Amino acid sequence: METSTENIKFYKYQGTGNDFVMIDNRNENFPVNQSYIEHLCHRRFGIGADGLILLQNDQNYDFRMVYFNADGREGSMCGNGGRCTVRFAEDLGIFKKETKFIAVDGEHTAQANENVIALKMGEVHSLERHPTYDFMNTGSPHYVEFVKDIENYDVFLEGNQIRYSEEWVKRGGTNVNFVEIINENTIYVRTYERGVEDETYSCGTGVTASALAANLRYGLNSPIRVITKGGNLEVSFEENFQNIHLIGPAVSVFEGYLK
Repeated sequence: METSTENIKFYKYQGTGNDFVMIDNRNENFPVNQSYIEHLCHRRFGIGADGLILLQNDQNYDFRMVYFNADGREGSMCGNGGRCTVRFAEDLGIFKKETKFIAVDGEHTAQANENVIALKMGEVHSLERHPTYDFMNTGSPHYVEFVKDIENYDVFLEGNQIRYSEEWVKRGGTNVNFVEIINENTIYVRTYERGVEDETYSCGTGVTASALAANLRYGLNSPIRVITKGGNLEVSFEENFQNIHLIGPAVSVFEGYLK
């Protein structure tokens, strides 16, 4: 028996241009279905988003975040999605100023003020150093390559080729980040995201990985300012990549009801 979607309210949020359909699913009435979620995220036939996020109850935390990519499949951690979920939870009155929640990669804490959300990211895993790129998992897997003239770089073509290369398909896929050093504390990041299968305006876990790679490869110190197509973020961290925070805006765009 199918669950009706009539009168289920949705909310649209964005964090530096990374946009999400948000559902308050604390009553668990949203029908989780890959093709339906993919339809809602479609930019021509649906609401349009880089992903869909369910905010759910959890007895040990303020809430649980469940993230789906635009292709309708449940995804790994999404940093900007996490910041948007924190703002969403604040707007729903679930917490004030500080929160602790659970996501697919474990526990997160966050602080909210009028302008920005500071989200504590998980520990870095699977760090690899290679001659032309770095790889690490910051909640999602990220390939990071430093380039010149990033404004004119063909992110879709180059990112798609790496993402679907034999090595990375064999390893389960990766997001691909291209980074240019702007000055001693600023980088510019453009990201090809798996699941979206295109360049997005911003990627929180990718920005985090890129900032940490800039520290490893070029010695940039915390906090690192990050320019993306969708706006500016900041990544702060302590020695050995402890206490990593992704900091930036997250705002409500519009709301409506599903049909």
